[in-house]
Amino acid sequence: MTRMHRNLRKAGAALALGLLAQTALAGSAGAQDRAALLEEHSGGTMTLSAVSAAGTIDPHVNYTAEFWQVFQMLYDGLVKFKQASRAEGYEIVPDLAEAIPEPEDGGKTYVFKLRDGIKFADGSDVTAEDVVASFQRIFKIHGPTSGSFYNNIVGADKCLEDAENCTLEGGIVADEDAGTITFHLMQPDSEFFDKLAVPHASILPAETAATDSGTNYIPGTGAYMIESYDPNDKMVLKRNPAFKEWSVAAQPQGFPDEIIYRFGMNEEAAINAIQNGQIDWMFDPPPADRLNELGTQYAEQVHVNPLAAFWYAPMNTNLAPFDNVKVRQAVNYAIDRNALVNIYGGQVLAQPTCQILPPDFPGHEDNCIYTQDPGTTWSAPDMDKAKQLVEESGTAGQKVTVVAEDTATSRAVGTYLQSVLSELGYDATMQAISPNIQFTYIQNTDNNVQISVSQWFMDYPQASNFLNVLLSCASFTPGSDASINIAGYCNEDIDAKMAEAMQTAVTDPESANKLWAEVDKAFMEQAPVAPLFTPKNVDFTSKRVGNFIFSNQFRWVIDQSWVQ
Repeated sequence: MTRMHRNLRKAGAALALGLLAQTALAGSAGAQDRAALLEEHSGGTMTLSAVSAAGTIDPHVNYTAEFWQVFQMLYDGLVKFKQASRAEGYEIVPDLAEAIPEPEDGGKTYVFKLRDGIKFADGSDVTAEDVVASFQRIFKIHGPTSGSFYNNIVGADKCLEDAENCTLEGGIVADEDAGTITFHLMQPDSEFFDKLAVPHASILPAETAATDSGTNYIPGTGAYMIESYDPNDKMVLKRNPAFKEWSVAAQPQGFPDEIIYRFGMNEEAAINAIQNGQIDWMFDPPPADRLNELGTQYAEQVHVNPLAAFWYAPMNTNLAPFDNVKVRQAVNYAIDRNALVNIYGGQVLAQPTCQILPPDFPGHEDNCIYTQDPGTTWSAPDMDKAKQLVEESGTAGQKVTVVAEDTATSRAVGTYLQSVLSELGYDATMQAISPNIQFTYIQNTDNNVQISVSQWFMDYPQASNFLNVLLSCASFTPGSDASINIAGYCNEDIDAKMAEAMQTAVTDPESANKLWAEVDKAFMEQAPVAPLFTPKNVDFTSKRVGNFIFSNQFRWVIDQSWVQ
């Protein structure tokens, strides 16, 4: 063990010791009178920082944790995850709809009634027509979850074949006079409301163009609106003048008058700026070598929370050498996951994993194939087994490039994977590119990415959101920046098993979770990805920030904090 690894463990321990008081603070304002809190704490400018912007601000296209967190303040769906602390953030509440409807027709029909009087930021009224047009748009722009979240709506099959002429005829029916929208599904879906509660189902004005809006703000219904966005500089959020609070649970009025999100400051500079009160929060994980300092000197400003997430290395199953299953298995055997945990910040902040579903998640059953002693947990790499598989594959000596984000942690992980591939006998290099484009770049098959470093944070707490979204045939769209199946892996037999699990979940969630565990194992046998570790979230805020609330669903509820 090197000195660096020992120091990382000590840093993580110090951080954890300094955070014990923080768990009691999250959401502490909930018991107080909200009107009085708004009166006392509203106003001011909150300043956020990230190494890079996260690409497009189109809520039907963007698929990043960075901007999904922001979209909570900007957009609404018919239903939404509650803007609340910890596990309470998993609860689905009515949003633009007056209530969550009861299922009809055996779970294949749902009728939503729109609330009256809600307006978009441009002053126009929200209508049933806007709802229909928004779901048509999801298909017309080839949204990244159109084939995995919304393909069960009647008419979706035709939209997936001919997106330009998508109507969802028979699938979504609007009654403007009654203010209702009726959804017809091809079959019951136990996750239907979850899929309606994420930003990809945001309701936008009907006239919104069916093209990625890029840097142009599409009017939403949230408490804030984007005044300006330059991915090379900053995003400025102001209060939405058309907003009137209709649901504290779904879209509460925010505290700051203005939120400025700055891009381009590296992690070290951001830490220093927070300490000096120049910015209020950073999106990116603090560098591991600063954790000891934060845990001892700034404990009251640091918040550590578990995440349903994992870091992983997708391997392009359609490009050499990873079109050979033995090579993919070799990579999984060769990785020292403890070394990666130490790179991230030590055992307090991460756990090694060699399966897709994270611990304590629906469908997770401890299982590790790729370790010296296969069983329930990872123990150590098996480099001898890995080298044997590479020799059998006949691929040694081939050129391989690892593509990582240009952030401190991702670069370090990418460099480590490069070293592993080199030790396995490949001519390996590492390429770090801006986080603003890396996620879309590694998805597009035109870029011929062989292996990359990525992270996945759940959209909602169901096993399908990892397994079906990341690795189903429907999630692979060649030539698209929104092909979330980065490995390009398609296995029709496993797809059928996932379809069975999703249908079983309608009536028997426990049996469905058993099926999902089998699916997790089946994918790992084919190894289209190399799971690395499951992280915890570290938020470092300035002294000015009060009322820090962490939702297990979308992390920090930004606008429910105030600046003093």
